[in-house]
Amino acid sequence: MDNVLRQFAESVSTASNLEALTRPLLELLETITGMESTYLTTIDTQAGVQHILYARNTRRMQIPEGLSVPWHDTLCKRALEEGRPYTDDVGACWGDSQAARVLGIRTYLSQPVRTGDQQVFGTLCAASETPIPLKPETTRWLALFAHLIGLQVDRERLLEKLRRTNAELASLSLTDPLTGLANRRALIQALTRALASAEREARGLDVIFIDLDGFKAINDRHGHEIGDCFLAEVAQRLQRGLRAGDFIARYGGDEFVVVAMATGEPEELRQRIESLIAGTYSCHDVRFEYAGASVGGVRATPGERDPHALLARADAAMYAIKQQRRRERAAGPPPAVMRPA
Repeated sequence: MDNVLRQFAESVSTASNLEALTRPLLELLETITGMESTYLTTIDTQAGVQHILYARNTRRMQIPEGLSVPWHDTLCKRALEEGRPYTDDVGACWGDSQAARVLGIRTYLSQPVRTGDQQVFGTLCAASETPIPLKPETTRWLALFAHLIGLQVDRERLLEKLRRTNAELASLSLTDPLTGLANRRALIQALTRALASAEREARGLDVIFIDLDGFKAINDRHGHEIGDCFLAEVAQRLQRGLRAGDFIARYGGDEFVVVAMATGEPEELRQRIESLIAGTYSCHDVRFEYAGASVGGVRATPGERDPHALLARADAAMYAIKQQRRRERAAGPPPAVMRPA
């Protein structure tokens, strides 16, 4: 018994996950019960299936790990429903179980594994093809093992929930909620990585800065709901019209940024983005023509590593385009930024 206690203490103290906890406990359960097969199951009552999650088989009888059997045919279901955790004559008690006959089970012992909300996760079982009497202390050990496994299941579920929550929070912290695009924080991170990648691969990197001219007029004329719809539609047009590997971010307000590995001249990408944004927009029940945005672009210089400095250059290039557009409008009939279609 001292050896069992030492093994038990070691198993519990060193286990980092469900499998690492369960496998030593199955070995201990074999020692305590004298049965040649010990195993942990999971139960999916909705699917009507019991699954052997982990198993230990040391003699002729084999209960295969990974085996799935219909729940209605299992000894575990009968034991739970009848409140009979042990029998050394399965054939006499539950002779209608085909699974028990196929596996050759004569002696059977089980304990439900419950999670903190008292839901049945599965069962912890021992089985033998020969009659084996039940020792007085065995049921206490079995209940303790099942309780510890239930605690580990709860712990891992909680950790997984925390991981998902953290991932969602991280995504929210890097995503613009209106457009679904990356936000400024995510842009800086992505641009930093892209600069490093461009340097390693000796490739050019283009950064395009976009300012939606006339956006304030859209808001003033049609309201913020239409303005928000317009921003979301611009984002969708950029996503549909650019390459899958191009990075698109909402920099803030009516400004967007595109980061792309160079495949041609920056001017080609700049003009493509201009054509993607200009055109007819339908937002709710409002339809209007948008004359276009101010779009400026630059290419990162070899060895350039500062994302903020690169964005500042792209912003300056955009502003130069904006000034040029203003001069053109002043020199001739101003194009309508928007008009009812």
